[in-house]
Amino acid sequence: MGLTMTLRLSTEILDLETKYPFGIARGTVQKYQRVWVRLTDDDGVEGWGEADPSYYYGETAATVLAALAAYAPALPADPFDLDAAEAKLAKTLKYNPSARSALSAALHDLVGKRLGVPLWKLWGLDPAAAPPSSFTIGLDTLDVIRTKVREAAAYPILKIKVGTPEDRAVLQVVREETDKRLYVDANAGWTLKEAMQRLPLLEEMGVEIIEQPLAPDDIEGLRTLRAASRLPIIADESCKVAADVPRLAGAVDGVNIKLAKCGSLREALRIITVARAHHMRVMVGCMMESSLGITAAAHFTPLLDYVDLDGAALLKHDPFRGASIEGGRVTLPTGPGLGVTKR
Repeated sequence: MGLTMTLRLSTEILDLETKYPFGIARGTVQKYQRVWVRLTDDDGVEGWGEADPSYYYGETAATVLAALAAYAPALPADPFDLDAAEAKLAKTLKYNPSARSALSAALHDLVGKRLGVPLWKLWGLDPAAAPPSSFTIGLDTLDVIRTKVREAAAYPILKIKVGTPEDRAVLQVVREETDKRLYVDANAGWTLKEAMQRLPLLEEMGVEIIEQPLAPDDIEGLRTLRAASRLPIIADESCKVAADVPRLAGAVDGVNIKLAKCGSLREALRIITVARAHHMRVMVGCMMESSLGITAAAHFTPLLDYVDLDGAALLKHDPFRGASIEGGRVTLPTGPGLGVTKR
């Protein structure tokens, strides 16, 4: 017979601000509202999670709070019943992935704390196997981009936001400052023709991977581009959940997981499994998040090929301590559950 108790849900709005306005092909933002979720059991043990809503996926802090109110009656009587809890939440209210991912992280945190082990150990993973994390340089003026690259001196891999007519100038400025490993992310900002025209430039600049070059539903365009590209292509916006992976097989080389897209830690593990079954590479990314949100995703980094978990490193102030990507090295907490503490 399982553990039976009542879980109490509480929430708090987190106002996060980046050091610089963060620009991508779709626009520029500097201030973000996130939702800190706490689940408290009858013994006073708390599980924490963070909802990182994105307008692009139809969520805001307000919709997260409304969704959490709907999910509260569906919380499990046994916090260890993770699969059934996830299924019940999805049935209670569909979509709202960042709200559900916060509850998923909080339940996993609670379970790890009750067992006294960090999540990576619960999964049998080796923290030393985590790939290095990239650090993102958002779109900005060329002078500010130059400054950002210099300030990112400690990071061995940079991910450069592209997807505008200024792509060549941006990459040239980056290359004037550094010969580091580079990824690029167009955030669906190119047409197929534009992407094809940029392939020689990307090779010339020594770019290693191209993330989401085309519109999310342009699968045949991605397939055509991949056939012409010597650089691996990673799908981000095209891949939300595990069921999206099979249609992308052969059209891209890999997929990028984000908890705010897929809705739970267990769905993230399913994406990895399905992608590996299709011989695809796997990356993890993030929204603009505190270390609470970043740490939940960081625990499965030993299973991946690429890591881009720089959300907390881009903030003016991070309200939590957890996983670190200092110097590009992913360091996982050793405390139980997520291992996150409040600053």
